[in-house]
Amino acid sequence: MHTLLRNLLLILSIVFLTAQLQAQVIPQKIGIVDVEYIINKHPDTKKIEADLQAYEDQLRKQLESKYNEYQVKLEDYKRGGSVLPPAVKADKEKELMTMQQSIQQFETTAQEDLQSKSISMLDPLLNKIQLSIDKVAAANNYTYIISTHVDSGGSAIILYAKNKAEDDISNLVLKDMGVVITPTTTTPSK
Repeated sequence: MHTLLRNLLLILSIVFLTAQLQAQVIPQKIGIVDVEYIINKHPDTKKIEADLQAYEDQLRKQLESKYNEYQVKLEDYKRGGSVLPPAVKADKEKELMTMQQSIQQFETTAQEDLQSKSISMLDPLLNKIQLSIDKVAAANNYTYIISTHVDSGGSAIILYAKNKAEDDISNLVLKDMGVVITPTTTTPSK
């Protein structure tokens, strides 16, 4: 029984070491991609930006309309507030406070709506980019693709790239997506 256990441990150790050696022998190819660069170069981005700007302008006009209406009522109140009966004065003050709260609520909702619309409009492009990254990475035998995106702390996610020009697949992704790269267009250097 003791010998059987020892032999089993020896066999498991040999299998484990063999697996470790095989894992070390397999070369891994790592590429980098700058998704922001791809988004900026992609022709769909201009339409998305224009649509978002139009939506933002529409929201801004609605907000300005609400604010102008508030300003008119506030000026009316200031002009006649001293001669108004107390009940009417209190009613006007309440109306002004309600309008002010409505404006603040609209601002908050408008910002949330704009952010939500931005995400929903960018999602299809981001999905296209991801599909193209997958395709280019598979076609060029990359094991991993790392984003060069800068995180919220200002640090790039990729800390080292031995041959950045060779490993950056951003232009390959754009080419795969049918975006023509002009000779003056180069892969971004970060």
